[in-house]
Amino acid sequence: VQLQASGGGMVQAGGSLTLSCAASGSMHSLPTVAWYRQAPGKQRELVASIISGKIINYGDSVKGRFIIVRDDAKNTLELQMNSLTPEDTAIYYCNAQRGDLMYWGQGTLVTVSS
Repeated sequence: VQLQASGGGMVQAGGSLTLSCAASGSMHSLPTVAWYRQAPGKQRELVASIISGKIINYGDSVKGRFIIVRDDAKNTLELQMNSLTPEDTAIYYCNAQRGDLMYWGQGTLVTVSS
């Protein structure tokens, strides 16, 4: 499975951005999908995940602002980001897991200016 993330860019604080991740194979075969991010000088952290196709989790810092959406028909995973702050600046990675196998997209940079 290959994952291709897109949609990153520069946005002003308070703005919105939607990231998209396209899977080369069937999303049906990937029970767990997620978005992670890594800010400069920081460790990679979980932003949002959908576990076993239905359990949705969000990191504390994005709760109420970000929405993760999977579309199995289109084999895509989205991250809708609202009320962005400079602290959201990071490289965002889409991720998928199937059993012990973990797949990563190449990352897309989001820069939020104050």
